[in-house]
Amino acid sequence: MEDPMTVSASNPVRHLPLHDLAGFTHRWVDADGIRLHAVEGGRPAGPAVVLLAGFPQTWWAWRKVMPALAGRFRVIAIDLPGQGHSERPERGYDTHTVAAHVHAAVEALGVPAYWLAAHDIGAWVAFSLALGHESQLRGVALLDAGIPGITLPETIPTDPARAWKTWHFAFHLVPDLPETLLTGREREYVDWFLKAKARTPGTFDDADIDHYAAALAADGGLRASLAYYRDAAESARGNHQALERRRLTLPVLGISGSHGSIPDMAASLSPWADHTTGVIVPGAGHFIPDEQPEAVAAALAGFIADGD
Repeated sequence: MEDPMTVSASNPVRHLPLHDLAGFTHRWVDADGIRLHAVEGGRPAGPAVVLLAGFPQTWWAWRKVMPALAGRFRVIAIDLPGQGHSERPERGYDTHTVAAHVHAAVEALGVPAYWLAAHDIGAWVAFSLALGHESQLRGVALLDAGIPGITLPETIPTDPARAWKTWHFAFHLVPDLPETLLTGREREYVDWFLKAKARTPGTFDDADIDHYAAALAADGGLRASLAYYRDAAESARGNHQALERRRLTLPVLGISGSHGSIPDMAASLSPWADHTTGVIVPGAGHFIPDEQPEAVAAALAGFIADGD
């Protein structure tokens, strides 16, 4: 049972419009002192699946996947700290600190064990969460992400054919300059990311871009989003320390887009996990849940069925 003392309808980002999804309910959860936004639906008694999105998105990235999972699973999409309608703390954006908040939110919702699927920076958090809370996880699926200290390249490519996919890592690390250049131009920045990195034209409409840009601009969202990159070295250190003690033993699914950033997620993760399988989704760039939601839902359902 969820704890009524930790679950409420108290939205810490009130002036940012909420997007409703049929069959799903908005919750705000006290996750060790930070209020996180969760969107929950599906079968209450089914296996729990927790979904995390990355930059520059929110839980809304999973909107096309969630209904496809709802018939069989309890589906919970969570905005990370600083993302969407979750609180924007001043510090603590290394992935181990964030993972502890996410896990606390899931526990507050009354979920003792769960499957975890995560994209981009959400996958950074999910990898660290698996290292810290493996006993409560049934399995983890990671979508098109280089993991700090694990698979994230040490150097940024300078070949123009590749550099456009990763140039922003260095830019986001520069103190103050991104805020100076991007404040008031969040929509132009989001528009470039979503359209340049999606394989299929028209994947994102104006309303999607407006939503993500508004979330980035609201209440320190830009600062918080950049903080994940600025704390990536600390995230890498935490991953290395954990992996010195042991490898991941839970099932790991790597999901790649045919035209994404990481050609083979499973191969990139297998040195650190005992049980890794992979799926490459055709016709997808970086934003696989938006571009090919049916394929993502099918891959997740199959992964869970195999694990059960």
